[in-house]
Amino acid sequence: MADEGDGQDLRDTVKRLEATVAALETRLASLESREEPRTLASPSAAPVTPPVAAPEQRDLEAHVGTYWLSRLGIVALIIGIAYLITYHFGELGVLARVGAGYLLSAGLGAFGLWLARRHQLFGRIVFGGGLALAYFVTYALHFIPAVRVIDSEVLALVLLAGFVVAIVTIAHRMQSETVAGIALFLGLHTGMLSDITAFTLLSTTMLAAGALFFLVRNRWVIVPLSSLVAVYSTHVVWAVRTGHMAPGAPEDDRLLLSLGFLALYFLLFSVALLVRPRDLPVRASLAFTLLNWVGLTSLGAYEVSQEQDSHLFGFLLVVALAHGAGAVVSKLQRAPAALTHAYLALTAVTLALAMPARYDDVALVAAWTVTGLIAGLAARGVESPVLRGVGVLILYVALGACEWETPGRLTLLIGLVVAFVLVERGGTVRVAGLPEPKARTAFTAICAAGAGLSLVALVGARMPGGLVTLGWVIAAFLLFGVGFAVRERWYRLAALAVLGLALGRLVLVDVAKLPPDQRVVTFILLGVMLLLVSYTYTRLRDRRG
Repeated sequence: MADEGDGQDLRDTVKRLEATVAALETRLASLESREEPRTLASPSAAPVTPPVAAPEQRDLEAHVGTYWLSRLGIVALIIGIAYLITYHFGELGVLARVGAGYLLSAGLGAFGLWLARRHQLFGRIVFGGGLALAYFVTYALHFIPAVRVIDSEVLALVLLAGFVVAIVTIAHRMQSETVAGIALFLGLHTGMLSDITAFTLLSTTMLAAGALFFLVRNRWVIVPLSSLVAVYSTHVVWAVRTGHMAPGAPEDDRLLLSLGFLALYFLLFSVALLVRPRDLPVRASLAFTLLNWVGLTSLGAYEVSQEQDSHLFGFLLVVALAHGAGAVVSKLQRAPAALTHAYLALTAVTLALAMPARYDDVALVAAWTVTGLIAGLAARGVESPVLRGVGVLILYVALGACEWETPGRLTLLIGLVVAFVLVERGGTVRVAGLPEPKARTAFTAICAAGAGLSLVALVGARMPGGLVTLGWVIAAFLLFGVGFAVRERWYRLAALAVLGLALGRLVLVDVAKLPPDQRVVTFILLGVMLLLVSYTYTRLRDRRG
């Protein structure tokens, strides 16, 4: 009985398996019948790939209408309300001033949050405007006389600092660069609607510090970059409104106060940039560095020259040292090489700008020559092609400033020839987008051209008026000598160019105008020099053969 039971179980299992196989066969047949028409219609057709949609082009009209008009609209609205508070809130009582100002800002902020439920970006723009308006109300409660409620400057600064922290906290929690940008940008610019004093600059500095939090923590670029521009713009407005800041104070104290704020701006933005420089895009880092330098150098130089022109050289020297320190710190922080090179280049440019404040005439040309030479040679040690380029540019400025009648011009031009050759003989040259051989070739050609122009001016300055062409020939001969000595063909090509100019002048001008004796001397010496150069080329060719 047990064997019969086992046999019956086995037969039942086989039947179930047969039923399952039959069901699978039926399913497979139905699937094949569905695909049969497509297979018969195109038996060898490959699967059709859906066409790739072309990238949608930005609609300029829609972009202007949604992006720019919203921002311009909130700026205009906040400025209008700020003027309303400035000119008409003085007619209200103390509590009414405070309550009406914050009620307007709270209403605008709440309206922005309500809009953000349907249109997030637009609503956040309006919400940021509400934060900026609340900041301006807090600012006005002490600074604007018609609205003043708080007499203590310390208390007012504490309140402003707390409000800046609130703006930063809200924008950071929302992770909204739009809210941060609108609130801080409008906060910075509404302070410029009235007279600018030390209190204004302190509040501007606190807003800038809030913007730099986003640079360090979130690596946002637009907000701190616009804050940098706004901070220095506020200082520009104050600089042209002399007398509003520290009225009645001695000029020295006023100048120190202004320079102190400029130094604080520069330090804030530099530290924020160099804390984690590798996390920022290179272009953003370079933009911060350049704008920070422009703001500090231009405003500081203007202030110093207006008050104490004799201290301009010292100020620019300090700025150059600060950027040199920035280069050292960026190197220690392992920043991108481009940032370190930018600091070094700005150091050299600032030194070159400082020279006219101390030297003039021969001493100025000599100072520029030494500055360019030192920059070019220092670039070899730090491997900075940008610094080498700046050094060559400064040498060209010195060459252009070396006038024909300058006393001691001969010595200056000799120094320039030597400087161009020494800088060119430096290490490797790298230019973004170009392989090193091509970059080296271009740099050598520029230096050879500078040396050639210096030699032409040098020899031309020592020749009589009727023998200028002969002087050019001598300059070409000397340039050939330099090219053969350093084994660099670009110097020889420059010499050929100068020689071609000399031959053209000889045929077109000198043959008709020179007296017979000068023609004889010019042609004989020209022939001798051409033969000597040709003989040198011949010997070199034979040696290579």
